[in-house]
Amino acid sequence: MNSHVQSSERKTEALSPFSFSYFTRNWWGVPGFLLLIFVFLLPVCRLVWLSVSNGEEVGLMLYQEILLEKATWRTIQNTIIITISSTVLSLVIGVGLAFTMAYVNIRAKKWLQLLIFLPFLIPSYISTLAWVQFFGGNGPIQFLFNESVNLYSMGGIIFVLGLSHYPLVYLMSVEVFRRIPRELKYAASTSGASGGVVFRKVILPMALPGIASGGILAFLSNIDNFGIPAFLGIPANIRVLSTYIYEQIIGYGPSAFSRAAVLSVILGVIALIGTVVQWAIIRKSNVSETTARDTEPRYYLTRGWRNVAESALWIFLLLTTLVPLIVMASTSFIRAYGLSLSWENLSLKNYRYLLFEDAKTGSAIGNSVTLALATMLICMVIGTVIAYIRFKKPSFFVKASEIIVTIPYALPGTVFALAIILMWLQPLPGVQPGVYGTIWILLIAYITRFTVLQMRGSLTAFSQIDPSMEEAARTSGARAYVKWKSILFPLLMPGVLSGAALVFLTALTELTVSSLLWSSGSETIGVVIFSFEQAGYSTYSTAFSTLIVTAVLTMGILFVLFEKIWKKRVMKSDSN
Repeated sequence: MNSHVQSSERKTEALSPFSFSYFTRNWWGVPGFLLLIFVFLLPVCRLVWLSVSNGEEVGLMLYQEILLEKATWRTIQNTIIITISSTVLSLVIGVGLAFTMAYVNIRAKKWLQLLIFLPFLIPSYISTLAWVQFFGGNGPIQFLFNESVNLYSMGGIIFVLGLSHYPLVYLMSVEVFRRIPRELKYAASTSGASGGVVFRKVILPMALPGIASGGILAFLSNIDNFGIPAFLGIPANIRVLSTYIYEQIIGYGPSAFSRAAVLSVILGVIALIGTVVQWAIIRKSNVSETTARDTEPRYYLTRGWRNVAESALWIFLLLTTLVPLIVMASTSFIRAYGLSLSWENLSLKNYRYLLFEDAKTGSAIGNSVTLALATMLICMVIGTVIAYIRFKKPSFFVKASEIIVTIPYALPGTVFALAIILMWLQPLPGVQPGVYGTIWILLIAYITRFTVLQMRGSLTAFSQIDPSMEEAARTSGARAYVKWKSILFPLLMPGVLSGAALVFLTALTELTVSSLLWSSGSETIGVVIFSFEQAGYSTYSTAFSTLIVTAVLTMGILFVLFEKIWKKRVMKSDSN
């Protein structure tokens, strides 16, 4: 009896993350944990420290100075108005599409859903260029109604932000709608409740956690977005916090970094509050955990009304996804900006200049591809290792590592970029030269910011593997190499590659962080497109954007095909 108790106590001590035996048996994890703190957490700490320290004394003097300026409050007001308004637009569109796709008997849902997710693949600054061309002097609106729409305004920023982030609301809402038991709807209907009452009293309250989570994600994405406010707001002198921080840093004044640090903390606090609210709302959501997923329609329209609904959906999605991109692509063939879209004005001059004459474009493509590949490979190793340890040996320090890796991605891009600048501005002791002003700082920033994407993808892949398969291989005497090669690796590959593809595409077209960290010779695709547009070379920016969209969509299609082929191969090997 006593020996059994002592054995249990020893096991408890070994499992405790604070015990001495834990540290002696897992000593190899201590350097890794400290490295995560140094790379992922210390930059944020230095940013906060700079906001309260001027080198001589510590205090909130700079906060007081900045918050007394009218420009600061005007910027905060613009940020709040634009963020809330665009989030409401995203909610209306996202929830409406989610309800329709989950419950109504419309056809071709897979193709419609592909169009809904298309904004995920297209960088927001490229979507902005597409909308500018769509509503511009050579766009279809000018041709049909003989007038153009000015997107260089708060309304234009709200419009483009709302359309760019409604897929987030859709993604969070559609699964919650599908997991609401249909028996509740039938019970309310048989009790005499009308369709509107059923929606307000039954469906909406149960779907509210998912809708609110999608709304918070859209809110955070809108407040974090730099490309859309930069392309549309800077020319119109409309500032939001993300662009105001950018202007402070590139101003290189005596207190530029300190002022930007204060503004970054303000923006980071707003984003952090939103993240906490999101976490609290998701915790209260039990629908997705307790109810099976139901993909069958619940509202059946007659043939005539179904045709009307399908036509409205196709028109809306085509107008908000493909048509602006097509207009942008057509504009890229015009000889000079401002000319009408006619055969005599069409030329390949812009593409010839970008591909064969402008050295900066070729360098940017090479830099972005190299950075994206290196980031993908390094994140694949780091993120998958963390996910494996998190899956196999969850402990306090492993969970803390997960949180530390998540922080850089949760921060707004401009805030994170400033933290990286402050961290790597001076060379490390004994390391000369430093990485600031080189392409290496971009690689460090990309790895720090996007590792969480790989970790999430790999963790999802591990969670889908039945532990009994690994146990069966071990009891059968299979070696670790055979176990990984024949069982685990084929099952993990789709999930790990999904995370890797997301990291690659995100790093390839990144703009927010790159706009503050690039230097001469290390320009990226996003930076060059932004520079072209800021300099007034819209034909070059649209041509370059068209090339990037074509490449991204091609890579997306190839990845989907590869995933299907791989799954068929795994299923075939399992059957054999």
